[in-house]
Amino acid sequence: MSNTSYNPYLTAQAQFDNVARLLGLDEATRELLRQPMREYHFTIPVRMDDGTVRIFKGFRIQHNDARGPAKGGIRFHPNETVDTIRALSMWMTWKCAVVDIPLGGGKGGIICDPRTMSEREQEQLCRGYVRQLARNMGPNLDVPAPDVMSNAKHMLWMLDEYETISGGRFPGTITGKPVGMGGSLGRTEATGFGVIYVLREALKKLDIRPENTTASIQGFGNVAQYAAKMYTQLGGRIIAISCWDNTDRKAYTYRRTGGIDVEELVSITDAFGSINKDKARELGYEVLDGEAWIEQDVDILIPAALENQITAKNVGKISKQVKIIAEAANGPTTTDADKVINERGIFLIPDFLANAGGVTCSYFEQVQCNMNYFWDKDEVLSKLDRVMTSAFHAVYDVSAARKLNMRDAAYVIAIERVAKAVKSRGWA
Repeated sequence: MSNTSYNPYLTAQAQFDNVARLLGLDEATRELLRQPMREYHFTIPVRMDDGTVRIFKGFRIQHNDARGPAKGGIRFHPNETVDTIRALSMWMTWKCAVVDIPLGGGKGGIICDPRTMSEREQEQLCRGYVRQLARNMGPNLDVPAPDVMSNAKHMLWMLDEYETISGGRFPGTITGKPVGMGGSLGRTEATGFGVIYVLREALKKLDIRPENTTASIQGFGNVAQYAAKMYTQLGGRIIAISCWDNTDRKAYTYRRTGGIDVEELVSITDAFGSINKDKARELGYEVLDGEAWIEQDVDILIPAALENQITAKNVGKISKQVKIIAEAANGPTTTDADKVINERGIFLIPDFLANAGGVTCSYFEQVQCNMNYFWDKDEVLSKLDRVMTSAFHAVYDVSAARKLNMRDAAYVIAIERVAKAVKSRGWA
């Protein structure tokens, strides 16, 4: 699904530079914020089940911690690159700032494919990652979380290794843990639900009733599944879902014009978000090319897979019917595609606002761990709804007042907040 020649870090910097000029940031602040403050690159030796030792490459990048400890997930992916991690760490800084939680931005990654590794090998990889990073992470320094192809079990192994090294119990060190072991209720749903909370507010602003809308979604992992569930609860109808097929090593789009049954598709989906193609056909779904999700005659597009999915090559395929794009994934739209979307007047909810529900709930988990007092799911999700709704309206108001698109408006709010923190600390 991803183009290896695309560099998301250059996209992140270009987006920042555009708003830095708009805000008239001084040169020192601009230089500080357009690159990470710290980078850790390391190797992780793992003895595999067959007795051989494989060396994995790991990264942890802390973009900025002026507003609080760095926060961000750890990705497991065979095509991971350090520039992707740099971009994501920067986007995490803006994401935390736009929803106004007291955290900075960080991101981690390991070049690996957990789908081909045994559970024991995955555990050794997780523990090896923490052994390399333990001195430079912690509840007051840098708080990791799950991301692409990492999960709650991985996080608990990492926490256990950190606590073994540190000699104490520090549950706020890592978020996304299992419920009952320091995890927060509602965390599993948070990112996907958050996407739909802001989409709901956008529909209100555009005077569109959710039950009169249709959507096409790219991806069917955790975020996409919960976004799909919440969207259908609002009354919307999903026409198509595209996802990666782990057997064929390519993407397919599953379409049903009468509307997709989300629970039915979930029942034939594996832990990595791959739908069983044969069973989908048996249930009456059309199986189309992976790119077909973007061409559907729908009102809403929700890219919820990887970066670099809406590009100059395919943006022209977006139907004239599309009114809203809600970026559930990180960096799904390239800068040249962005220009076309703006010219067409499509209302775009930018990634670091749309998918900030995950980091917001991670913050809630941190708070609960540090207090050793946990909330019920309704309380977590109602707090999440309030934060996401408030953030959406703040961005919308700046967009209207300054005549900016939603991405630039979100950047203006986020960068102003981080620049203020940097100035207040005397860093620039």
